[in-house]
Amino acid sequence: MISFRFHAMYRFLLIAAAAAALIATAAPLAAQDSSSFDFSITNIMRGPEVYGRAPERVTWSPDSKWIYFYWLPPGSDWRDRLAPYRVRAVTGATPERLTPAEMDSAGPLLESGNLSHDTRMRAVSYDGDLYVVDLRTQRAHRLTQTAARESDPQFDVGDTRVFFTRDDNVFSIDLHGGLVRQLTDVRSGPAPTDVQPASAQRIALVADQKRLFAVIRDEYRADSIEKADSARRDSLGAKPLYLRKNERVSQLAVSPNGRALLLVTRTPAEQARATEVPQWVTKSGYVEDLKGRDKVGDVQAGGRIALVSLPSGDARWLHPIPGDTAATPALTQVLGWNDDGSRALLFAVRPDYKARYLETVTADSGRLDTLDVLRDTAWIEGPCFGCGGWYDGGHRAWFVSEADGFAHLYGVNADGTGRRQLTSGRWEVLDAQLSPDKRWFWMHTSEPSPYERQFYRMAVSGGARERITMAKGGHDATVSPDGRALADVYSTSNRPPELFSAPFRAGAAMAQLTSSPTAAWLSFRWLAPKILLIPASDGVEVPAHIYRPQDVGASPNGAAVIFVHGAGYLHNVVDYWSPYEREYMFNQYLASKGYVVLDADYRGSAGYGRDWRVAIYRHMGGRDLQDEVDASRYLTRRFGIPSRRIGIYGGSYGGFMTLMALFTEPKYFGAGAALRAVTDWSHYNHWYTSRILNSPETDTAAYRQSSPIYFAQGLQAPLLMAHGMVDTNVEFEDIARLTERLIELGKTDFQLAPYPVENHGFVRPASWADEYRRIFNLFENSIGHPPSTTATEAK
Repeated sequence: MISFRFHAMYRFLLIAAAAAALIATAAPLAAQDSSSFDFSITNIMRGPEVYGRAPERVTWSPDSKWIYFYWLPPGSDWRDRLAPYRVRAVTGATPERLTPAEMDSAGPLLESGNLSHDTRMRAVSYDGDLYVVDLRTQRAHRLTQTAARESDPQFDVGDTRVFFTRDDNVFSIDLHGGLVRQLTDVRSGPAPTDVQPASAQRIALVADQKRLFAVIRDEYRADSIEKADSARRDSLGAKPLYLRKNERVSQLAVSPNGRALLLVTRTPAEQARATEVPQWVTKSGYVEDLKGRDKVGDVQAGGRIALVSLPSGDARWLHPIPGDTAATPALTQVLGWNDDGSRALLFAVRPDYKARYLETVTADSGRLDTLDVLRDTAWIEGPCFGCGGWYDGGHRAWFVSEADGFAHLYGVNADGTGRRQLTSGRWEVLDAQLSPDKRWFWMHTSEPSPYERQFYRMAVSGGARERITMAKGGHDATVSPDGRALADVYSTSNRPPELFSAPFRAGAAMAQLTSSPTAAWLSFRWLAPKILLIPASDGVEVPAHIYRPQDVGASPNGAAVIFVHGAGYLHNVVDYWSPYEREYMFNQYLASKGYVVLDADYRGSAGYGRDWRVAIYRHMGGRDLQDEVDASRYLTRRFGIPSRRIGIYGGSYGGFMTLMALFTEPKYFGAGAALRAVTDWSHYNHWYTSRILNSPETDTAAYRQSSPIYFAQGLQAPLLMAHGMVDTNVEFEDIARLTERLIELGKTDFQLAPYPVENHGFVRPASWADEYRRIFNLFENSIGHPPSTTATEAK
């Protein structure tokens, strides 16, 4: 639900565990130099202007000498867009900003594209045109320059042609002669039909005209000749394939031998009603509406998948869910063709999200064979959901599944036999890919700890895994084309992601290549918050970050705050940089004012396997909220903080949880701030909500017990609600409906702060600062001081 950066003087080599210790271990407070950082709400809410931008879209040059990425230097204005940079993969190298012309020149060389079978060339699409890159000479040969956008280039089995898509059709281009051939003729539907006279009278009238007049007979003769000529011309080209009304192609995948292709379509739901989101502050001075989204349970888009034989163009519509010829899959994806083009791998999900099917389809007959089925009484998901492909020369398929309760790698023969689990344990495969030589799996996993992200390699046959990255924290490694080096975007819990390079071997020293935060930000003593386990009421231990006043040299004020992360399925209690950067800083600000702060990965969070993920099925605000209640009890038991002096805050799903906490468990919380909160799940979108709560018309009980608006009468403690008025995710309507409900219930201890120009994720620093000043003042004036003490509002 919510979407998801060391000054040059600190640049040094990172060596395995010593690096993590250097970055994460806190020196005694008395030993610190005075900080030049303005530790105020206004300043920390400048966000990336102070903590920097993380390097993104990291790519190697084909010669493995340069690392290209998008980034901004320290202190860049929050309105600045990320710019292209490159840097040598050596210690002490300085990033170079590229001009648009330099980036256009290098662009085709940096695209991933499709590798030729002899591994000498790569076919790529860049800026809508096609190129073939010679990996030996580092030169790109342009194949097209058109107004249309060409994409998905792929070599044929002989590396003599490149298949590609343009305007919902598949073409081929001969690399020697340059001939471009259209292989399909997909047309918008419906198909035309011959119009017949509407009555017998009109048929008789036409017949009379033909009998009476030679000129009419000559016209009919000319029409017949034209039809015959047209049919002859059409027979020389691709056979037309007409789609249904408003149906559009969403994926095209042609077999390497050029004999077949798979075509996936999507058809919008014409009867569905989209919401409208008013924009209040506009250039025109008039209120302007944005088209929003659907609501859960409304009519959903459909889709189909066809096998098209080439060159005939004959199409066969497939049903990838066995035994169900009527249901339209919620998701259908082609995961690729095997090496010889005889079979393709399909990934299909039922509309109720309770089953996933891995199927193969044969190119000659269109026969579907089931390789693997994953079912769940709740819903299917997990890390690397939809990951898969071919290996072992196209004889085996690999995929990621939660079959044993955790996301792991599996392999299976193309005929469905020989299924084998390649990884196992109480940890997760976070992503996976095959190496270019198809001998190794490269993957990021949480094997050492659920709080880490490390890079491994493993032979495709399975067996022992080799851990490559060693420094504690979070790694996002990209292997160089020659397989000898890594570009690694690495972070710890108190240092944002930076770009490092290292040799591709276990425990190799890492060289830091970027420094993203300002010098002032780096001069501050940012905590690496301790992770503890909170005993839950059902016997489970819930991980949480803790920020204590004594950790920042402050005295406790006898109060505490619980921060609730958003998105539901998100991992925030980690030993690397949080996606909640501002909240990370704000939680330390609260600690500096005397508050103990907890931030828990409640049930439903990512990172802990299937059972943790689905513990909220049919009851959001159930087991997940009880974990926060148990956190409140822990604060009382461990620190002696009375529940009336424990506050709670969070955004999006965290805002929803805050409302449920204050409405249904008021004795454990003394105040709350609900930001961009869902108040009634029947008004949220379909793809997210229906997986967890089913549909509102079939499972009314799940929606009633999960929606705060039905429990608003339980409000007893002060409540701040903050919401962007141009929120296209959790729309402002949600908080408006709850506000009216609170008014009608006679509740008075609440306030609503609307933000007229903000969407779901705030952008403007002034909005962020205003919102978090209000949150701090709420806590200061309710739980932060004993009743006889007067609080001072934040500036």
